[in-house]
Amino acid sequence: MEELENQNIEIRLLLEAIFQKYGYDFRNYSMAHLKRRISRRQLLDNFTSISEMTHRLIHDADFFDRLLLDLSINVTEMFRDPSFFKAIRAEVVTFLKTYPFIKVWVAGCSSGEEVYSLAILLREEGLYDRVQIYATDFNQIVLEKAKKGIYAIDRIKVYTENYQKSGGQRSFADYYSARYDSVLMAADLRERVVFADHNLVTDGVFGQMHMIVCRNVIIYFDRQLQKKVVNLFMESLIDGGFLCMGQKENLAFSEYFDQLLLLNEKEKIFQKKYLPGDRSQNE
Repeated sequence: MEELENQNIEIRLLLEAIFQKYGYDFRNYSMAHLKRRISRRQLLDNFTSISEMTHRLIHDADFFDRLLLDLSINVTEMFRDPSFFKAIRAEVVTFLKTYPFIKVWVAGCSSGEEVYSLAILLREEGLYDRVQIYATDFNQIVLEKAKKGIYAIDRIKVYTENYQKSGGQRSFADYYSARYDSVLMAADLRERVVFADHNLVTDGVFGQMHMIVCRNVIIYFDRQLQKKVVNLFMESLIDGGFLCMGQKENLAFSEYFDQLLLLNEKEKIFQKKYLPGDRSQNE
């Protein structure tokens, strides 16, 4: 029991060092998630203790960059969970088509696969020319990868299968060009995308969005931080806008739950309820 408490203290000190030295705040992330990721880095780099790791990150920015990748949530692939994109086509697109201009925020976009998936879906649904997609992440390394849109060619078979299962209307090969061991996503898929640095933990409202996609991210936060982020999303959505959270999420704890209409229980797609007379001013 004492050993476990000592480990928790070491982890809290490491997180405080990260915040004080580099400005990244992981102090309200789930302890279980943090322990897994920190223990993995400790094993890979042969640290005898977490305290030794803390000393290293204070004095070695390159090591911190590696640890930052460990702590970031980078589980993604093109058209991941195809049923989610199928639900967007069936239950959300009809509403989006009623607006002359659409703003979409992909929060925690990681290396960009979800961004390009949404761009393809919106193009096939005839919405791409009137959409602005904001793709944000706090990790500059994965954000740069997202901007480039270059992915390993050995993943294309899985991506193609996901695309087909998601209700894709063309050949997935139409959206990329192969170059040796990589594929480059079509340049026109980036024309309506703004990639930007934004930290859900420390940054503010990203306002007046018609749809926010942040799937299976806040499950890695503690309850206090979950409430803060849901509040951020609610303030950033127009009335009638869509909050897409992912299959593993649960918003029943949120004080805003009664302001949301659950459109798809499996995919956790919500619509922010309209306030009387507000729809026209948000269009």
